[in-house]
Amino acid sequence: MAATRAPAAVVSAQRRIGEQMATWRKLRQLTAAQVADRAGISRYTVMRLENGEGVSLENLLRIARALGVLETLVTGLDPYATDLGRLRSQEALPERVRPPRSGRAS
Repeated sequence: MAATRAPAAVVSAQRRIGEQMATWRKLRQLTAAQVADRAGISRYTVMRLENGEGVSLENLLRIARALGVLETLVTGLDPYATDLGRLRSQEALPERVRPPRSGRAS
């Protein structure tokens, strides 16, 4: 199976997240090796993230934890902290979301 190219928005987000993690590391006056040691990963993985290359979600979270920004990252993804989430917060969420059936008579 051939690998598909990541959409431009995803590539841009990877680059921006990498730059922001590098900035956090520098603000904390840590080397990439120190972050890697604290995160339990290789320095190469830290550098890949900072260069906007792909890393696993687990490694991203390990690095965020090592930099002291894990909770900020998790909180930033809270759907109930958004206008839509607050608007729909009282609704019961479905267990599963299924696509509508096509060709169904009304």
